[in-house]
Amino acid sequence: MDKGVIKIATCQFGVTADVTANAAHIRDLMQQAADQGADIVHFSECALSGYAGVDFASFDGFDWDGLKSATQNIMDLAAKLDVWVVLGSSHRLTAPNKPHNSLYLISPEGKLAGRYDKRFCTTLDFDNYTPGDHFVHFDINGVRCSLLICFDLRFPELYRELVKDGVQCIFQSFYNARQQGPSVHTDIMRQTMQANAANNGLWASMTNSCGWFCPYPSCFIQPDGKISAQLDDHKEGLTVNTVDTSQTFYDPSAPYRKMAIDGKLSNAIEPTIDPRSENTKEL
Repeated sequence: MDKGVIKIATCQFGVTADVTANAAHIRDLMQQAADQGADIVHFSECALSGYAGVDFASFDGFDWDGLKSATQNIMDLAAKLDVWVVLGSSHRLTAPNKPHNSLYLISPEGKLAGRYDKRFCTTLDFDNYTPGDHFVHFDINGVRCSLLICFDLRFPELYRELVKDGVQCIFQSFYNARQQGPSVHTDIMRQTMQANAANNGLWASMTNSCGWFCPYPSCFIQPDGKISAQLDDHKEGLTVNTVDTSQTFYDPSAPYRKMAIDGKLSNAIEPTIDPRSENTKEL
């Protein structure tokens, strides 16, 4: 494959508290992704462990050994299929610290290449999780990539830091599912992700659990903010899309983005010296 090109499998299924069942869905989707030539397979937030506070009440009595075994099996399959995997799960800390809500980055050799921990937890997350404090950047075939999780979406400062670090593609995992019915998430989540992508020139794979009721499906977003592929509501599946960094997209802000990031919040070349400009209370 050409340098600067990667194929991403954006996957969804109905995550539950059953780690064994979750793992079976994950392995099946990994095989489908590999069959379609994907370089990397992307899963939703807490895809393997289930989401504490939603799928199960708390980590009291949680089978951590079973989770570790299931994770190792997925790592072994990644090596067999020769694919990268972004796996949503939970990462145990030393008591009394609560676990991290994490994305494990698994290499095509079946090794743990990194772990991203959700940096911004929601109010409800704090009942079960500990926020993280670091980015995880990695390169696939010359494409600079990074990881984020769900509520991180609401903090545009994170995306500006990614741009500073030269990131071109973001894998962001969500869990907005098992809800009572339609919610505001339908109207704001993908739209905010589109804005983050367009305002920062990023490709974005956006995964979500599709457990009923899920207010929006997983999708793939171009650097101009356009959703170029989207999965069906409430249906397990995957979509394989290509990142090609040689492509150009409509982005009128590109020439001024670094200027704004550096704190210059006007693109005037020189200061305007004119009393009629300085006097803002006169017609």
